[in-house]
Amino acid sequence: MKARIKWIEGVAMLGESGSGHGVVMDGPPELGGRNLGVRPMEMLLLGMGGCTQFDVLLILRKGRQDVTDCVVELEATRAETDPKVFTQIHAHFIVTGRDLDPKRVEQAIRLSAEKYCSASIMLGATATITHDFELRSA
Repeated sequence: MKARIKWIEGVAMLGESGSGHGVVMDGPPELGGRNLGVRPMEMLLLGMGGCTQFDVLLILRKGRQDVTDCVVELEATRAETDPKVFTQIHAHFIVTGRDLDPKRVEQAIRLSAEKYCSASIMLGATATITHDFELRSA
């Protein structure tokens, strides 16, 4: 996997993925930014959320669960001193579908957290990661 980060101006950067996609990252005005894009640490948190959601949806589809929507709400706390790593992350899954089995949803989240989501497992080296979920009927 490859990536390239090109400095634009101030603290704004253009990230380019190996698959050819781009994203603007920037900092707040008080640090020389213009607020043109997400912060790099926000991008890291978004990556974890996308990684775990991908796993959970794949596992539920293989388990023949009729999922119509899935949202992962993340809340993270960072250390107060440098390096300001994530110390706590909570992932709240809102899974919508028809006749969803709560045990299968719980198992899919656990499998993602413990076995499949490389982003969660890496961030788990410095942060305590917790999960919960709610089911909604489609």
